[in-house]
Amino acid sequence: MKRLILHLIIYIGLPLNFAAAQDTLTVDTLKTADWTCRLQQKLNSLMSMPLLETTQMGMMVYDLTADTVIYTHGARQRMRPASTMKLLTAITALDLMDGDYWLRTSLYRTGNVRDGVLEGNVILHGCMDPHLSKDDVEALVEGLEYLEVDTIKGNLVADLSFKEETLLGEGWCWDDDNPVLSPLLLNRKDNLAEQLLKRIRDKGIVLTGGLTTTTRPVVTQSSGIVVATRSCSLDLILKQMMKDSDNLYAEAVFYHIAAVTGSRPARAQQSRAAVRRLINRIGLPSQHYRIADGSGLSLYNYVTPELETMMLRYAWQQEHIIDRLYNSLPIAGEDGTLKNRMTGTPAAGNVHAKTGTLTGISSLAGYCTAGNGHELAFCIINQGVEKASDGRAFQDAVCKVLCQPLGDENQENDNEK
Repeated sequence: MKRLILHLIIYIGLPLNFAAAQDTLTVDTLKTADWTCRLQQKLNSLMSMPLLETTQMGMMVYDLTADTVIYTHGARQRMRPASTMKLLTAITALDLMDGDYWLRTSLYRTGNVRDGVLEGNVILHGCMDPHLSKDDVEALVEGLEYLEVDTIKGNLVADLSFKEETLLGEGWCWDDDNPVLSPLLLNRKDNLAEQLLKRIRDKGIVLTGGLTTTTRPVVTQSSGIVVATRSCSLDLILKQMMKDSDNLYAEAVFYHIAAVTGSRPARAQQSRAAVRRLINRIGLPSQHYRIADGSGLSLYNYVTPELETMMLRYAWQQEHIIDRLYNSLPIAGEDGTLKNRMTGTPAAGNVHAKTGTLTGISSLAGYCTAGNGHELAFCIINQGVEKASDGRAFQDAVCKVLCQPLGDENQENDNEK
């Protein structure tokens, strides 16, 4: 009787459609709970695959719509992420940099131009733009031609002050196909200054000095005059970094994280610190993880599926991050490193995720729309796999389950009966 009176008191003064709304909410909640239960059962069935008898696997699935974890298996195991490490790099960068962030390579001059003679040096300052090509070299030389310079009484100075001097990442294997971490890149090689010097001479411009290098800044706004600048947007860099899993592009973004925090020169140590600060902000203890590089090449990286999933959750909640991150991710069955995966399944065109492959490691982390219409974030890391294709097959099976429409699932249940 007391419960009946209490219910009457609660409903007094509420809109007439409140009870109906509550009924609808209850039905939706029950449907979601039922779908989640069936999903968990199907994922549990995948845990009996022979692959998991001899390898390690960590996984987390997070319902972004309901804001809750719906599945975990070894989600707090510290594992090597391979190229899903690029997610941490991208999310940290997008958290720090706005949509108008550019990587710029500039040619400066010191001194004045009189009668076609430049009385001073030409200074090439780069910021590790991995997108530079021969067209950019031509544009830089054209800047000198525009000044009608035929003689440079000075040197071509290669300013390497953007980043620390090391050309390799921490924990990279000596026999791997490692990118060169130079601030003056051309077609992915450390030879921008040499090729610029060659083109200057090819144009008939006399350089009385030679090519010199410095690791100290030699140009300021007051001491140097811009001759030409080549720019590339962060979004363009991110697209190749994520779609094609480009390690050089990822390391360029990693060093720009340090640069935007004020590190001069940009140091990997400062980039790691910025990633750790974000980890702490999302509510996880950064001391439990090892951040070594920005690409995932390093064998010193150790993260967890929980960390990557929570980073994806954070990105999803940030309007200034999610659109740019989501658009950069490979799409199952359509492009990037997922172009040939999950074709002909409910996951095709649905899963937007970053792949990862190293010797013994296969991983996948990203987003999808679930069979019940909810948005999910997930991370799967297979460690100790003999063949990366085995890990990919397991991940594809998981994604198929996550994306399976409710109607198909119900039909499948009917057939089982």
